[in-house]
Amino acid sequence: MESRSTFSKRIREGLPPVVHLSVNPISLTGVVLVTSAAIFWFFVLALSFGREVDNPYFGILAFLILPAMFFLGLALIPAGIYLRFRKERRKGSYPSAFPPLNLRNPEFRRLALFVGLATAVNIVIAAQTSYSAVGYMDSVTFCGLTCHTVMQPEFAAYQNSPHSRVACVKCHIGEGASWFVRSKISGIGQVFAVTFNTYERPIPTPVRNLRPARETCETCHWPDKFAEDRIRVIEKFAGDEANTLTKTVLLMRVGGGRRGPGIHGRHLGAGIRVRYRPADESRQKIPWVEYTAGDGRPTTYLSPDAKPEEVAGLPLREMDCMDCHNRPTHTFDLPERAVDRAMGAGEIDRNLPHIKEKSVELIRASYPSNQAATSAIPAGLERYYRENHADAYARRRGDIARSARALVAIYNRNVFPSMKVVWGSYPNNIGHTDFPGCFRCHDEQHASQDGKTISQDCNSCHGLLAMDDPAPKILTDLGLQSDAGQQ
Repeated sequence: MESRSTFSKRIREGLPPVVHLSVNPISLTGVVLVTSAAIFWFFVLALSFGREVDNPYFGILAFLILPAMFFLGLALIPAGIYLRFRKERRKGSYPSAFPPLNLRNPEFRRLALFVGLATAVNIVIAAQTSYSAVGYMDSVTFCGLTCHTVMQPEFAAYQNSPHSRVACVKCHIGEGASWFVRSKISGIGQVFAVTFNTYERPIPTPVRNLRPARETCETCHWPDKFAEDRIRVIEKFAGDEANTLTKTVLLMRVGGGRRGPGIHGRHLGAGIRVRYRPADESRQKIPWVEYTAGDGRPTTYLSPDAKPEEVAGLPLREMDCMDCHNRPTHTFDLPERAVDRAMGAGEIDRNLPHIKEKSVELIRASYPSNQAATSAIPAGLERYYRENHADAYARRRGDIARSARALVAIYNRNVFPSMKVVWGSYPNNIGHTDFPGCFRCHDEQHASQDGKTISQDCNSCHGLLAMDDPAPKILTDLGLQSDAGQQ
């Protein structure tokens, strides 16, 4: 075997030519990439110690982008050496002897200085930017705007939702490496669609292959701890001059766990299993339902027009939270309900004559873009009061302008012409007044072989305490203030 001294001698003799050939633009670029990637990787890795890192983009940076930069740099260094060697041999300028590797050697000195400066600069840059970069990639702004501009409608709805402080990845990916990998694989096609502008408008829902709600929603919303019955007050303003207010009061039988059957207990209680076969991509038509009660015996219900042989070929899905709460964070309103809510909150002045009727008319109108609507809605409201209610216009221009701003905000949260998202593009399955929702199954039409039907009894889910009443007595009896809709 070759002795250690002989091996060391070969290394010392081989290094000077390598140093000489390394001083070329390609190899120096490789040096920069290697040092940059290595230093940034160590900084980013250090930031992950002692903290939960659940943002997928952190993994992309730490385990895809930086290693790719590192190995690309490693490949460029020998490539540059080889190209310079071949060039000098062709020209006959390749040296026959090389000076020793010390600071008196100008090539060695230049290379050492370059590597030292590159390392120092990279340390300063990495120290200043790594923490901020990782923090930014953990932010919802990055997910909603930087990478996913195509998701502007969903991001706008998210900002106005009960989950607006929950990071996107908590629900869309959740914990564990397997779903992280799945999300990134499925995202490859989306990247190409966005790059080549081939994505669908509006973005179709529901999300295909969404992670089961039991692994995401139920990390916070524990079924055994669902709440007691709740009172819900729904305010509705009429389209008359006085914007007459009426209220509907419901006692919602939430149920679940040890709180009684109620809505959640009937669908998600112990031993209960619900499966169904949707006839359309949006899951709004459900011809086949299988309900398994606590006794373990399933009952199958078919809609009147369903043919067993056709239904058998439809996809089978087991019901979970997302089948009713299909818009838990990305909820879009309908015009009348959005205006009612804004008037109840005082954002739109309810004392302006015909404000409900005119508001709905203005936001229902077609505009070529959100920018056009932002200009046209205030102008239209101002013109209406100037031409039809001169007294109100003269005395309450400030209230008119404030109401117009609220209408613009409503429109820009719900309508996105560039994405072909209009009023009603995304159905909400909670309830049954705006969309079929509960009545997709609970229609008294789905029947089993023995003649049983899926009930449409209103009292199964809620008690009707008042209906379109200007002054519901139940609210007075409970000691609630008259503006109970804001409770």
